[in-house]
Formats: sequence, structure tokens, C-alpha cells
Amino acid sequence: MDELVVEQRGAVTVVTLNRPEAHNSITAGMAVGMAEAIDAFAGDDSARVLVITGAGDRSFCSGANLKDVDELLRHAHTERAGPIGFAHLDPGKPTIAAVNGYCFAGGMELACWCDFRIASANAEFGALNRRWGVPFIDGGTQRFPRIVGQGNALYLIETGVRIDAARAQAMGLVQEVVAARGTGGVPPTGAAGAASGNAALDRALELAERIAGYPQSSLRTDRAATLAAFGDLQAGLYMESGLGRPAATDPEMIEGLRNFVAGNRPEAPRPA
Repeated sequence: MDELVVEQRGAVTVVTLNRPEAHNSITAGMAVGMAEAIDAFAGDDSARVLVITGAGDRSFCSGANLKDVDELLRHAHTERAGPIGFAHLDPGKPTIAAVNGYCFAGGMELACWCDFRIASANAEFGALNRRWGVPFIDGGTQRFPRIVGQGNALYLIETGVRIDAARAQAMGLVQEVVAARGTGGVPPTGAAGAASGNAALDRALELAERIAGYPQSSLRTDRAATLAAFGDLQAGLYMESGLGRPAATDPEMIEGLRNFVAGNRPEAPRPA
């Protein structure tokens, strides 16, 4: 089974993280595939919009596979793209995150790498990496404050609080929330859940197809100008990397990873 699935749906490219049994956490192999998928999308004139989602009904992405940290820090695209394969890349075209379920740590960085986010009602967000001492080195320190403001960004980063889709939408992290599939808005599990589809993806595809139908030249220049509004993102990303990479070898983080592997996983705080 491919851990990363890339599909062409007309002018829309869909990238699906496909490790649902591990909450779609990103391995080094997936990071390489992500960087290459973004490159391919950027270079394909017929591809106009990129949508990223997670397999299953429980998780968009829970971040990096913490059992694979060494490989994530030294794969073929780490330096140019970032450890989990996207942070420094810009395809120059619209990107949408379809967030179905858990969106934690590096998964939140991936969602925020996208231009905007559509979330299912069962989505949850949080800097749960705070519990293990794992730094944000895939763009979180730079993109979070650009999206939700400095106070909200620091609230998420420093507390490791776990928030629902409604709270995420209220702070601007999410642009639309759609009802999760299943009775009463609660997603079904097992085979029924797999058969029900991904409501966030359905809405993201609907918007992607509309975007793909617009004249592209002005859309892309408007996108580029908007992304440049908050200063030099690439300089900020390299500063983040320079500050954060040494923290990835800190003894407290190494001990945190031992606790994670051993199953010692304390609950993240919830908003008051």
C-alpha cells in the first residue's frame, strides 16, 4: 500500500496521506514523496489546484512519525523542502487543505502551508508536539502568526492546547467547517466510515474546481502578492530552521521521544 497517493482529477491534483492506522503521520519516505508531488504539480501546466487530505475519517495528519526523526532530518529533500517535505516550497498555484479529523503538530504546519483550510466538524487542532519537546521546523513559527495573529499563535505553540474546528474557525485557522459524515454529524467508523467519504475533501474539491475554472494569470499574481504581504517568508523559515534544528537534538527532546515510544502520552490541555 502506498503511504502517499497522488491523483489527478482533471485540473486538480489530490495528495492523500495514506497511513490511517498511524493517524497519517509522515515518514521520511512520505516526506520525499510530498516534495516530489509538489514539484510535479508546480511543473504541470494542466494542474491548477492542489488539494491535500488524509486517508480515513479520523485524521488529516498527526505530524511527523516520531519513530523516524533521524531519517526525517537527512532525507534527499530535507534541506530544500524541510524535514516533512513542504515547508520551503511554493508551487506558485492555489493549495487547499481538506482537514478530516486530527490535525496536530507537523500536520498543522502542513495545513497552514496550504493557502486555506476546509475542516470537517470532527477536526481537532493542536501543537501536541509540545509534550515531547519537539520544535516546529516545518514553517509553524512563521505561518501560524501570519494566519491567526501572534497572540493566538503563541497560545497554540506555548500551551499545546487542543482545539475543535469551531474554535479553529473563530481564530481564523479554518475558513469553512462542514458537517462530518454520519448520523448527527458524527463520523462513522470501520467500513461504514470508509464508505462515507470525506466531507472536507468533497467541499475542497468543489472549491478547487471553481478556482481551476478561473483565468489563471491574475489569480496567481494576486496570490503571490497576498503571500508577500507579511514580509520575507523564506528568511523567516531559514531563521526557524537555524533556531529549531539544534533543539531537535536536545536531551529533553530525546527523552520526550523515549516517552512517546513507550506510550507515555499525557493528555493535551483543552480550552477553558
